[in-house]
Amino acid sequence: MIIPAYNEERRLPFSLQRVRDYLEGRDEDYEIVIVDDGSSDNTVGCVRELDCSRVTLLRNEANRGKGYSVRRGMLSARGECRLMCDADLSTPIEEVERLLAAIAAGADVAIGSRAASGARIEQHQPWYRENVGRLFNLAVRLIALSGISDTQCGFKLFSGHVASDVFTISKVDGFSFDVEALFLARRRGYRIVEVPVIWRNDVATRVTPFKGACAFLDLLRIRLDARLGHYGPGASRSSG
Repeated sequence: MIIPAYNEERRLPFSLQRVRDYLEGRDEDYEIVIVDDGSSDNTVGCVRELDCSRVTLLRNEANRGKGYSVRRGMLSARGECRLMCDADLSTPIEEVERLLAAIAAGADVAIGSRAASGARIEQHQPWYRENVGRLFNLAVRLIALSGISDTQCGFKLFSGHVASDVFTISKVDGFSFDVEALFLARRRGYRIVEVPVIWRNDVATRVTPFKGACAFLDLLRIRLDARLGHYGPGASRSSG
């Protein structure tokens, strides 16, 4: 499990405890990789206070971006399945059962979706953020990735070999890294499945208007990098 964290001293202790309790209850081997993205608060101290040999802390010397942090965590993890989860647990950790079931049924990547039939949004974003999100999803479908209704829910499960393959060649450090990872997974022939999940908005969002604007520009960068061959060859296997 990979959790990117930037100035999360208030939310992270509760989230880590809840995640650890849940994973311990599954009675299966697990690892939690926290990637601190150059925090200026006590995020690192909060992680170190959690006495657990299955928690690994990676530190970026400077703030590099969520995409950079997730990529670093995915490539350092060793699990057969690797879950990306936001520090605020907007999607409850228990929802991973649905994603694991999708992987067991043959998916290579299972992504939590707030738009898929059966999803439940218990606390909505402000109306203007929801509308910007809809506009971004439209841009995603038109520019980079058709057929997926929600690329930005921060709850995604990758088979281990797919995570290693995709994140080795990914480049986007900002908030469009999700789109790039899914774009590359599809391009390389992996099967992506959207899974309806429970989701609750957290008002302490890290997405500023500037970062949101950069996310739109990154969609063009993804398409251009693919056209220029910066991602290497396309599909390496049948998508099934």
